[in-house]
Amino acid sequence: MRATTATETPCADHHPQLDYIYSVIADRSCSVLSLDIFDTVLWRRVPHPTDLFGILGARLRYDGLCPLWVTDASFRRMRLVAEHQARARHDSAGSEVSLFDIWRAMPLSTFGDTPLEKLVEAEVELERAFTVVDLDIANVIQLAKKHDIPVILVSDTYFTEAQLSYLLDRPELDSLQDLRVFRSHEHGVDKATGLWKIVLNDLGRSPEQMVHIGDNETADHTVPASLGVRTVHYERIDDDFGRVLVREREPADSFDPFGTYIDPEQGDFGLTSLRAKTLQAGGRTTTSAVNTAWRYGASVLGPVLTGFAEWVAFQAHNSGTSVVWCPMREGELLSKLVTNAAHARGWNVQAKPIWLSRHVTSIAGLDCVDTASIHEFIQKRYQLTVRQLLTMLHLRPGEVPGLADKLDTLLDNKQIVAQVSAVLTETPHLRNRLAVTTTAARERLLRALRDCGALDNPELTLVDLGWGGSIQLHLARVLRIAQTGVTASGLYLATNERATDLLQAGLRIEGYLGQTGHPHEVVAAVSRSPEVIEQCVNALCGSLIGFADNGSPVLGPFTDTPSHNAEHQAVQDGIFAFQRQWNRYVENADNAWPDLAHSARRRLANILTSSLKNPTSEEASVFGNWQHEDNFGSSVVTHILPDDLVSAIPYLSPNDLDDLHMRDSFWPALIAASDTHLSAAARALATGLVDPAVFESSGNPFETRLRFRTADGHWHDGPRRRVRINHNGLSFARMTINAADTVDVALAIPGRPAIVRVDWIEAKVIADGNPVPQLLRWDTPEDIAGLTFVNCTWLGTNMVTFDSPDSAVWLPLAARSRAPISSAQVTVAFAMLPQSMSTSARRMAPAVKVARVSAKLREEYLTRGAAGIAAGVARVAARQLGSRR
Repeated sequence: MRATTATETPCADHHPQLDYIYSVIADRSCSVLSLDIFDTVLWRRVPHPTDLFGILGARLRYDGLCPLWVTDASFRRMRLVAEHQARARHDSAGSEVSLFDIWRAMPLSTFGDTPLEKLVEAEVELERAFTVVDLDIANVIQLAKKHDIPVILVSDTYFTEAQLSYLLDRPELDSLQDLRVFRSHEHGVDKATGLWKIVLNDLGRSPEQMVHIGDNETADHTVPASLGVRTVHYERIDDDFGRVLVREREPADSFDPFGTYIDPEQGDFGLTSLRAKTLQAGGRTTTSAVNTAWRYGASVLGPVLTGFAEWVAFQAHNSGTSVVWCPMREGELLSKLVTNAAHARGWNVQAKPIWLSRHVTSIAGLDCVDTASIHEFIQKRYQLTVRQLLTMLHLRPGEVPGLADKLDTLLDNKQIVAQVSAVLTETPHLRNRLAVTTTAARERLLRALRDCGALDNPELTLVDLGWGGSIQLHLARVLRIAQTGVTASGLYLATNERATDLLQAGLRIEGYLGQTGHPHEVVAAVSRSPEVIEQCVNALCGSLIGFADNGSPVLGPFTDTPSHNAEHQAVQDGIFAFQRQWNRYVENADNAWPDLAHSARRRLANILTSSLKNPTSEEASVFGNWQHEDNFGSSVVTHILPDDLVSAIPYLSPNDLDDLHMRDSFWPALIAASDTHLSAAARALATGLVDPAVFESSGNPFETRLRFRTADGHWHDGPRRRVRINHNGLSFARMTINAADTVDVALAIPGRPAIVRVDWIEAKVIADGNPVPQLLRWDTPEDIAGLTFVNCTWLGTNMVTFDSPDSAVWLPLAARSRAPISSAQVTVAFAMLPQSMSTSARRMAPAVKVARVSAKLREEYLTRGAAGIAAGVARVAARQLGSRR
């Protein structure tokens, strides 16, 4: 173990209040430096001191000193009660308890013939194994010794002098030999009730001559300060971090009573304490948003990515791989983390960034040019126009006359995708042109790989965040087609079910937190809301869209703002701040420090998934304003928290968040975080405190159903959504259809007999292939009255009674847009009063006929102009004439 070396200036990642200590030591403005012991000089590799009791029970049970029927939780409870009873007995005697006193209050018969001394020794040994010297405090102690300032220890503790000496016997604390220790057990009083007066009297110094450092607000700060002692509150867990730890609680099983995963050999690996130390050392930023971003990096992504980097470095070291390759844009940060991790452990592993992207490798990896492969290639893109596709494939519009009238048409449904795929492959000339494009892209990619040395070894190991492993799969095809003799393997943070394609192709692919979709609760949370992780890790540059002939990368446009750049940089600074803190202890321990590569994965997965499922309102306000770039051929840019869902928040229930498509919201939990009640419900659901059924209506489930009619007159079944009633008594449904020539939509809003208040209906449609969507909205009484009602009745204002499960309102999408519809997203927000399912139930009276006719004429004008008004009047007149006859 390496001893720390005293310096005149503190480490960059130290507690900021230690600056004061450095100054008073340097100018000798104090004559005594006083230190608390636990959570100051020493801290434990568990979240809470009492977590050690459960581990102690497990160890005693393993050594045959405790019955098998005494569980970890039971032993912990016994130990807590014994200490409480021991203190209660000694209160009347006016003296503090010792560890022997506490064990005498335990039911010793439970432990058979085991001597009391052996049981006490076992607890002391466990404390020794799990306590860690605080390197910042160790440096302060050495500096005080260098300046001949005496150091004393003042501690509330039940350990004897010999036991404390054993716990403090560390190389980093050599300068603590022969110092004075004031123990509450020795003097019979603790720091809050008299020990400080004893200290001052014994030393014969005035209070102003002493500076004390400790973590307890009362015992180490308030009480000594009231006597005139200068104090530094060495805070461990602040309120904000405390709330983060609360959201990470998991159901008790192989967990400590506070819900944090505890490894019986390593505790929580020191993660809680080192996260707290990192947070206390940083956060000195200019704005609250930047500070929130920094703290997220330091307390969430920092630990997770530090563990991932250690795992990658270990895997590479174990397999004899000296270089791993990290695709850009994530590669800049990941390569530094992996290289740092390998260096701290003394492994000969280096990580290098490499320019790769899904877009480039998918073009270069096109093995054959036929209708099926082109169809698959197009389908994987989002919001791509025909013109953008041709540009991507290096085709001029004049070379594809069959698509001349569709250049600005959006490829948003299977009919247009099939048509374009067929046109692009219908002639030998076009197939040859596509083959030339893919071959050229492949050659440029291979040149770039050769130039950077990525093809120097028979295996090219990629390191990336992961999810589906598409870059690796496409790259493997490129390497196979080019007969390079190089195979592509991959090490990822997590991979989902799509990564099974790589296993089926015989490729090595490994995941740190999850692999091919398992464990489901981890991979599902990460792959459902990956956006914030990806953006936080990315470099501030555009995505790779190709290579120049000389192999240099060609990047796409990059959307940024000064505020986003500052927040993005703050997250990455926080990530590196945690890794530096972690690596300080790795390097100081000479390979004795626990690693995060294996058994810590469960704990780290919980840190990450808890933040994704239950972000704080501060995190939501920062990351919700970040923008998402599609970066897969299209130029689509959207907010992580979509603007169109802000108005829907009062209508949502927690289970509605799960119904949202990825394109509706990249991070659904951010929506919940902006509403207090929705956030509380989502948090209860995410932490397993309540069953999802609590947020569902009782009785038979009913669904909002959508059907659509195409230009050929046929009706088709569309999507459906469960009708829920949230804490506001409101309901919400969003459904998407992708079908060419859609004319009308029939919306069975409640899916059952009910009186419904329709607050608004919104349809975002792609009309005539135009990539810019039109927004159609019905939200006024006149709008609602102008709709066509089937087995339902307009009651006036925005009230409608639905008489049966099939009752529906019709939305004239094509007429309103005055163009064919190829795709549409329909959203409805409503309140519902269920009615009896019996057909004999009394029906509500309809609204006044004049108002209904007026609204219909208004709708005719909106959809068809003056001609529509004339046609509507003619229909009304015809009906009236028929009724008179």
